[in-house]
Amino acid sequence: QVQLVESGGGSVEAGGSLRLSCAAAGYTLTNSVRGWFRQSPGKEREAVASIFTASGASNYADFAKDRFTISQSSDKKTVYLQLNNLKPEDTAIYYCAASGPRSWNRYSSLEESTYIAWGQGTQVTVSS
Repeated sequence: QVQLVESGGGSVEAGGSLRLSCAAAGYTLTNSVRGWFRQSPGKEREAVASIFTASGASNYADFAKDRFTISQSSDKKTVYLQLNNLKPEDTAIYYCAASGPRSWNRYSSLEESTYIAWGQGTQVTVSS
């Protein structure tokens, strides 16, 4: 059974940075997709970034391209999301997700239907 545990959230001022981590346990990591999503109060959950564990290929939502970076540990058990130049509108609960074994498709990697497991979320709060 897949277990994902996020950490690294917190409260920062606008312009600050945070690094989120998502550790996976009980999971086959070969040829899978790992993603980050977020949900702000009153809004639907949206994709942030994704990475293909086999190659390191990645994809980002438009708002994340210039400020956020997704990466993975060498053993591919942990995925990171570096958040730079944070803005108040980045305030949200950030969730990590994992797919089953699959090929890489950059478009579907940002769709919730790609993923079979989700973490509990970590809160990011950005003050102005």
